[in-house]
Amino acid sequence: MSRRTQPARPPLGPEYVTLGRAVREARARRSLTQEALGRESALHRNYVGAIERGEINPTFRILRKLATGLQLPLSELIALFEQRWDEWEADRC
Repeated sequence: MSRRTQPARPPLGPEYVTLGRAVREARARRSLTQEALGRESALHRNYVGAIERGEINPTFRILRKLATGLQLPLSELIALFEQRWDEWEADRC
C-alpha cells in the first residue's frame, strides 16, 4: 500500500507566521527540539511545528502550554511576538 501524504497547509497569515517565529526563537534560545518542547508542553511535536510554520491558530490555552514548556511567562512570549511584528511592519514600509 502506498502512503498518501497531504500537502503542507499554507500559513494562515503574517500574524501567525510571526507568532510561529517567536515560538521558534524562544525554543532555540533554550536549545529545545520541537519534540522536547512538545513533551514539556504536553503537545505533539507535529503540532508545535505547525504553530512555528504559522499553519495553526493556537488558542489561549495552547499558548499557555507553550509558555510553560518554554519556562517563560506568557507575557514574554507575547512581547517577543510584538517585537517581531513591529520588525515585520517596519520592513513592509
